[in-house]
Amino acid sequence: MNRERLLASKNVFTGQAVTLRIDTVEKAAGNTATREIVEHRDCIAVVVLDHENNIIMVRQFRRPAGKMLLEIPAGGMEDGEGLADCVRRELQEETGYLPETVVRLGGFYAAPGYCTEYMHIFLATNLIESHLTAEDTDEIEVVRVPVADIIGMINNGEICDAKSVAGLLQYIMNARR
Repeated sequence: MNRERLLASKNVFTGQAVTLRIDTVEKAAGNTATREIVEHRDCIAVVVLDHENNIIMVRQFRRPAGKMLLEIPAGGMEDGEGLADCVRRELQEETGYLPETVVRLGGFYAAPGYCTEYMHIFLATNLIESHLTAEDTDEIEVVRVPVADIIGMINNGEICDAKSVAGLLQYIMNARR
């Protein structure tokens, strides 16, 4: 059930990755409110498991966080691109591997209080070396982390971005079943 009725919507910024719009809504009680909404394409994030039971992660500088973060590979979908194709492209670009097996683990809204982005989580296995160079991936460091170390790294804050925490925990919980 929709508890807010849209009265007006105005785009105030359009960039390469996001659009910011301001919505005016009428709430169920009859009063009005504004909502600042970031429009962002759906994305994929991938738990990449190698044949030695390591998770392949990427370390890269993230300007909004102001530091290097250790993350599972992820990226935005291109127009007309299917989810599995996006997974394969992103893995080739960021890790230099192409997965033979891609399985959906789940998904979530990244920040539903202000953003439309939905993050699809996948598991990729049976890896083949297959480097595909992208212009913005030259400063990514590929890091192998034993599965047994993941929970400790989440607990101590070494892995601290939402998509990585969610994706890794989904994988670990599914692997225990």
